[in-house]
Amino acid sequence: MKTKTVFSCQSCGYQSAKWLGKCPDCNSWNSFIEEDYTSPIPSGKPRERAALYKEKPVLLRDVQEQESSRIKTGLHELDRVLGGGIVPGSVTLIGGDPGIGKSTISLQVSNELTKHKHRVLYISGEESVAQTKLRAKRLGAGHDGELFIVNQTDLSLILEYIRQIKPDVVFVDSIQVIFEPTISSSCGSVSQVRECAGILTQLAKTSTIALFLIGHVTKEGMLAGPRVLEHMVDTVLYFEGDRFSTYRILRGVKNRFGSTNEIGVFEMGPEGLSEVKNPSEIFLSERPKDVSGSVVSAVLEGTRPLLVEIQSLVSKANFGYATRKAQGFDYNRLALLVAVLEKRMGLHLEAEDIFVNVAGGIKIVDPAADLAVSVAVASALHDRVIMPDTVVLGEVGLAGEIRSISQAGIRVNEAAKLGFKHCLIPANNRKNLEYKKDAIEVIPVATLQEALDMVCPAGGGSH
Repeated sequence: MKTKTVFSCQSCGYQSAKWLGKCPDCNSWNSFIEEDYTSPIPSGKPRERAALYKEKPVLLRDVQEQESSRIKTGLHELDRVLGGGIVPGSVTLIGGDPGIGKSTISLQVSNELTKHKHRVLYISGEESVAQTKLRAKRLGAGHDGELFIVNQTDLSLILEYIRQIKPDVVFVDSIQVIFEPTISSSCGSVSQVRECAGILTQLAKTSTIALFLIGHVTKEGMLAGPRVLEHMVDTVLYFEGDRFSTYRILRGVKNRFGSTNEIGVFEMGPEGLSEVKNPSEIFLSERPKDVSGSVVSAVLEGTRPLLVEIQSLVSKANFGYATRKAQGFDYNRLALLVAVLEKRMGLHLEAEDIFVNVAGGIKIVDPAADLAVSVAVASALHDRVIMPDTVVLGEVGLAGEIRSISQAGIRVNEAAKLGFKHCLIPANNRKNLEYKKDAIEVIPVATLQEALDMVCPAGGGSH
C-alpha cells in the first residue's frame, strides 16, 4: 500500500495536493485538513493484482436471477419508502436534523424485526448501553427476541462483533463517530467516514446483511461527510419536519430497489414514532373556514397523492421594497408565478409583500401546485374567499396557460375521498379522466384568467 499526504475538504470530500483557502468544489472556506491517504490499489504487476480478485467477468445472459424476499419492518410507512421492505444485503443511509427521530425509528424497527425472529445488532456509538436501554424502555422495545446492543466506535471490533453474532440486520448510530484505527484522521473526517462506510458496505454485500447507517446533517441540511457516501449506499432516506412539531416526514431520495421520492408520515409521541395512516386528513385538519388566501391542492409524493393546504398573505409593503417569502414552496417558482399574475392577469403586486406557506411542514416540488399558489395569491390580494370544497390542480405556463399534470385521476379521487365537491383541472387532463363522477365535479380550465374567474370571482383585473 502506498501512503501519501493529501488535503481533504471536510464539507464535500474534495482532495488537493496542497492546502487551499476555498474549496473549488463546494466553495466553503477554511475546510481543508491534512490527512494521510492510502491508495486503494495494491502495488505489484497487473497480473499479480488481478489474482487478488476472485470474481471474473461473466456474460449477462449467463447470470442466474435471484428473487430475494424482502424483510418487513413492521412499520408500513417505512416499508412504503423502502419499496416494500428491507432487501437483504442492502445498505440504507438515514439522515436528518438532531432530535428529529433517527435513533428512535432505528430502535423501533430493531424491536419489530426481533418480534419476527430476525437477529439484530444495534451499534450505538453515541450512547452507552444503559442509556440505550432507558430509551428502549420508553419505546417498549427489547422485551423479547434477539436484539443485541453494543457501545463501540472502533471499526475493527465492530466487524468482529458482526462476524461472531451473524445478525440479519445491523444498525450503526452513527457513521460519523466510527473510526478505523489504521487511519490517522480524527472521527468524522472525510477519510474516516469514507473508509468506514466502504468497509461496512463491502461486508454487507458479501454476507447479505442488511445495514442501516445513521448520518448527521450539516447546518445546510445536507448529510455530513463526503458526497460519495450517498453514492456508496443503496438507499438514502431523509427525515423532514420541524423538530418542535409532532409530525415527521421520511422521504426517500435514492432507492436502487424501489421508486424514489416516496414519503412516510409519522407522528412523534411519548412512546416513539407512530404511523399516520391518512396524511391528507392530518394536513387539512386545522384549515380555517371562510378565509381568503387558503387553497387546497393535491400533490404526488412518489405514488401517493397528498392533499395539502396552501396559504397566502398579501399586504402593502411598508418601506417601498416588496418582500416575497415562501415556506415549503420554491422561492424562484413563486417569483415566476407572481410575474405571470402581474403581466398576464394585470394584478398590481409590485408594491405588495407576498407570503406563501404550505401547512403541515411539507415541501412541495410538484408543478401541479402552481395553479393553487396563483389562486391563493389572487385570493389574498382581493380578500375574496375561494369557492368552498374546491381542490385546485394545474401547472401554470409563462403565457398564463394551464398545462396538463400527471396522474390526474389519482389526485381527483383522493379529493373525492376526503369530501371535496369541486376540482379544477387542466382542460387537457379532462380527456379520458377516470374518477368518481357522482362524488366530485370536475371543472376543466385552459387559462389562469379562467381559473381565477371560476373559483375567485373578480380575481383578475386591477387591484
